[in-house]
Amino acid sequence: MILAGDIGATKINLALFEWDKGRVEPIREDTVWTADYESLEEVLTEFMEEPESTDSDSDDPSEEPEESSPEPSSSASPLTAACFGVPGPVLNNTCRTTNIPWTIEGDALAEFLHIPQVRLLNDLEATAYGLPFLEPDEIEDLNPTAPSPPPDATRVLLAAGTGLGESLMVWTGKDYQICPSEGGHADFAPNNDLEIELLRYLRTSYLHVSYERVLSGPGLHLIYQFLRDTQKNEPTWFAEKLPTGDPGSLIAEAGLEGKPDICKNALHLFVSIYGAEAGNMALNTLAMGGVYLGGGIAPKILPALQDGTFMKSFLAKGRYKRLLGKIPVRVMLNPHTALLGAASVAAGMTAKGP
Repeated sequence: MILAGDIGATKINLALFEWDKGRVEPIREDTVWTADYESLEEVLTEFMEEPESTDSDSDDPSEEPEESSPEPSSSASPLTAACFGVPGPVLNNTCRTTNIPWTIEGDALAEFLHIPQVRLLNDLEATAYGLPFLEPDEIEDLNPTAPSPPPDATRVLLAAGTGLGESLMVWTGKDYQICPSEGGHADFAPNNDLEIELLRYLRTSYLHVSYERVLSGPGLHLIYQFLRDTQKNEPTWFAEKLPTGDPGSLIAEAGLEGKPDICKNALHLFVSIYGAEAGNMALNTLAMGGVYLGGGIAPKILPALQDGTFMKSFLAKGRYKRLLGKIPVRVMLNPHTALLGAASVAAGMTAKGP
């Protein structure tokens, strides 16, 4: 049995699999809020404990369980390997996560879980490993006129969520080499007067303005604030609603509905910048194999991605418009793509042995 995880700054997805070669359904899975925990070990302890009936639960609320390493259900196969996609650069199987105050060490987790190996992957690296396991109905094409890509061409992935992840897949002659990237933290490059004003606005608060600062859930909120402060078009009813939930989600939902105008304009600007950065990645890597959008935001704003704004910015590269028009651009709709990728890597670790 293997354990796979997609560790996000907002949510954590965990699953146990009896994975052989192809995609299988998890034996057990769970999703929790990252902010509710102080470490990944704490999350794993809770997840790996054998579920008990409510009849056996302690009635004494003051009684605290002793800290211990997690043990899987006695009815399950023993755990043999684990792999986690984590939000940040992985160096020497260790990650100091970008948007949560954790340090995750693969070797320490292996000892904690009593298994030979735990491998850490950058979250977009894990997503790339999961891409081959997606079904056709789990992918939406934004550039349907593009020809079928050659099987050995480079692919790139972008994923806007709590942050902005990027990775690429390079053909080696036998399979794809997955290359993690921290390109989401590269300098934001405006393309028109409005985006120049956005950059100037953000520079009053941030010493470094990256693409992640704009292309993320918090980034959509920043775009909204920029429009609010410069165009003075925030309706009172929405200003009162905004503190009641996640601002990025509320702005995206209102933008898709087309009202108020400030949300529609914020989402339009977000999608336009998203398309421009996707085009940048395609040119930087000559990604004739396709550009894939993952993360939590893209599936939720799919109608906005399909209205032409994204592709217009993607293609707006001067003399290279025709070349970019030949590149498939696709949205990954399965929110567990990174989890599938981590599971496939853990299964490979089991096959090769420690």
